[in-house]
Amino acid sequence: MHFVISCTDKPNALELRKANRDAHLAYLQSHAERIVAAGPTLTSDGEGMTGSVLIMAFDGAAEAEAFAAGDPYAKAGLFESVTITPWRKVYPG
Repeated sequence: MHFVISCTDKPNALELRKANRDAHLAYLQSHAERIVAAGPTLTSDGEGMTGSVLIMAFDGAAEAEAFAAGDPYAKAGLFESVTITPWRKVYPG
């Protein structure tokens, strides 16, 4: 089953994001087989990062929650909020 993990950064957290980016990317790499799509959300001018969106495959919500909690960004306290929502791919098939 697929899940959308949508994370919103705390205000003024760019330095915290930068400090934990390498660990975050290594964490994603260690789960690469589960990733459908992943990347940061951006400011309206496309220059700054405001959060993260990941679409990933897990056997259930508990696995998705454990993954999200283990993300170095989450452990560092970067996120103001995290939502995890089941998702179904329809197009393209």
